[in-house]
Amino acid sequence: MQYIGVGQMYNDTQFMKGILEGCILKVLSSYEMYGYRAVEIIRELGFDVNEATVYPILLRLQNKGFLKAERRPSPLGPDRKYFSLTKEGEKSLAEFKDSWLRFSVIVNNVMEAEINDL
Repeated sequence: MQYIGVGQMYNDTQFMKGILEGCILKVLSSYEMYGYRAVEIIRELGFDVNEATVYPILLRLQNKGFLKAERRPSPLGPDRKYFSLTKEGEKSLAEFKDSWLRFSVIVNNVMEAEINDL
């Protein structure tokens, strides 16, 4: 069993960025989309984020080889950068999902436990 270090848990910013990376990969796994559309979808799903948070993550995921990007004309102004998952991105998403499911079960068990009964 793997354990999360206590010091890591208290750094909400890093913790949330890691979770947000996985969520961005999931959103982009559906179809190609430009960055602001990904932000809109993530907001619609309840994650309170802004472009200033998401765009650096998109760039980091692209630099890791998890996303590919293509510039396309926009009917509303400058070209838009459309993102989609690479094979490595699909693999990273699967790994994130496995980790998330495992950790969420563990954390839920701890949070819901009646410690006096153990």
